[in-house]
Amino acid sequence: MSRTLERGDVFFFYRLRVGLEEAHEPGDVQRLFLLLKPDRRSLFRRVIVGRKRLPDPLTHERVWAFVAEVAHRRSEARDDIGPAVYETRTRGIRVEPPARPAGEGRYALVDHGGHTHLAYALELPPEPGDVQRALGIEREASYIVAVRNPDAPAPPGAGLPPQRRAQLPPELTERFGGRRFAPVDPPEMLDYEGTELVLIGASVDVDAELGIDLDAQAERLETADIFRKLRIRPQQVPTEPLETGRWA
Repeated sequence: MSRTLERGDVFFFYRLRVGLEEAHEPGDVQRLFLLLKPDRRSLFRRVIVGRKRLPDPLTHERVWAFVAEVAHRRSEARDDIGPAVYETRTRGIRVEPPARPAGEGRYALVDHGGHTHLAYALELPPEPGDVQRALGIEREASYIVAVRNPDAPAPPGAGLPPQRRAQLPPELTERFGGRRFAPVDPPEMLDYEGTELVLIGASVDVDAELGIDLDAQAERLETADIFRKLRIRPQQVPTEPLETGRWA
């Protein structure tokens, strides 16, 4: 039996390596992140995915991730997508181009047999292309997702440093019961910056595995939620990855 904990919109973005104006291959990608926008809640969670790609559901691969930001205004979420200006000692002022949208869809957090799944189905692009295949973004997929206990010791060189880990309230830390990992139940465990996650590839058939319909709808670029809900215009970012799955 499955129990849906949360539903919402998921937006996939990638950022180029410093100094590049466009990407042609996975090596040109600096970072992959997701924006999770829960239904009926005014917040956006930005989740950075390690290895710059999602885990392979067919091999049950594991990938580390963490909540980098929880934005309560869309303007704050837009700031992480737009261009960044910074100064270096050797090259002076540098401008990092805006992140590229690589997918839009619907997601659900689902309790299934005592553990939590993050499942999604794409609405854009209509069919995964080179970008989505390189970043591990399937047409639909589910991952077992668990929160790492911020008080538990991490292996050397793994995870966030202690000062960057989430400061969870007592009612959520109790969920670990002394264990290193806990299910994402309640979903509010993701509402704290520095929350560390492990994603384990599970399936590419969400309905067969979890028995839920993600309500993904055919979408057009002109009316895409990724632009409407973030209040950005298609002219502000390269749209080829979102529309055709080609690098930009």
